[in-house]
Amino acid sequence: MTPAIANLINAIALIVLGLMGYFLSESPSKTALIPVGFGVALLACYPGVRKHNKAIAHVAVLLTLIIVVALVMPLRGAVNREDFGAIVRVTLMIASSVFAMIVFVRSFIAARRSQAAE
Repeated sequence: MTPAIANLINAIALIVLGLMGYFLSESPSKTALIPVGFGVALLACYPGVRKHNKAIAHVAVLLTLIIVVALVMPLRGAVNREDFGAIVRVTLMIASSVFAMIVFVRSFIAARRSQAAE
């Protein structure tokens, strides 16, 4: 899988699951929209990542890393509240972000190896 596709999947997952969390919550909080903002930012990075722009790819990786770390607290809160829907949504957002990070890192390693071989 290419980093661009992984980034696109992650962005869509963050947007859709974040909006679901906002609208399905009994008392919606604006903090539920934070993943949506990150998803929109990652979606904006998609054309640059698709064109193999290193700077934009690194921005996308940084945003992805930040959202992975930021989603840990909502996951702990959902577990403490025993809110199964929130646990599933946040876990899926973390999983898609970690998957995108893995694809990006593998791509960076492959690019470094091909540069070294030249």
